[in-house]
Amino acid sequence: MSASATLLIVDDDAHIRDVLRYALENEGFTVLEAADGKQGLALAQSQNPHLLILDVMMPEMNGLDLCRELRKTSTIPILFLSSRDSELDTVLGLEFGGDDYVSKPFSPRELLARVKAMLRRHAYTSQNRDADSIDLKLKELHHGNLTLSSETYRVFWKEHPLTLTTTEFNLLHTFMLSPQRCFSREALCQLDIFRDVVSDRTIDSHIRRLRAKFSALDCNTVIETMHGFGYQLGSCV
Repeated sequence: MSASATLLIVDDDAHIRDVLRYALENEGFTVLEAADGKQGLALAQSQNPHLLILDVMMPEMNGLDLCRELRKTSTIPILFLSSRDSELDTVLGLEFGGDDYVSKPFSPRELLARVKAMLRRHAYTSQNRDADSIDLKLKELHHGNLTLSSETYRVFWKEHPLTLTTTEFNLLHTFMLSPQRCFSREALCQLDIFRDVVSDRTIDSHIRRLRAKFSALDCNTVIETMHGFGYQLGSCV
């Protein structure tokens, strides 16, 4: 992802938006702004930005509801801002479909690093989807009743398609490439596609969301917890 990516900031604090816009535009990004959730949703749907920086507490529509609405149709990377440094806010943001979070007050340098890492990861997935050089056996992976295509960026349980965020897709892809391996949280965080983007705390939230999406289709074995070790791909039957 090039630095010309378009980012959307949705925050009711004008000062925060000014700080973010200055830091992001200095890095070459195009920046869009919204001062409340409804305006942010409209811009996200009409302008199709590459990444969304989203405050949790806002008038009109809060960040959690905005995220939930977007996730019905979009896999745009979402970075949550939380003004209360609340673990509950963080967990809810991730459970609603966010990819990462930064607590206020924040360091613009840290936020920039997270934005760039999220864009790299999203570009990595898109490139894998389009690359002709990927071995055919890796383009479509099968495990039990589970099918994942890195060429079309689609996942199926039996014949039912699932809509996954970029983080969820990359997690599942990682497990399917090594179906016998048990991954610790630390090992997942050190993978290039997740490094500087997720922490061991957020890994758990993303895996819970994966499980919930499969559970809705009566699959309760997609990712198994190996107590004391980490996570492993389940039997998927």
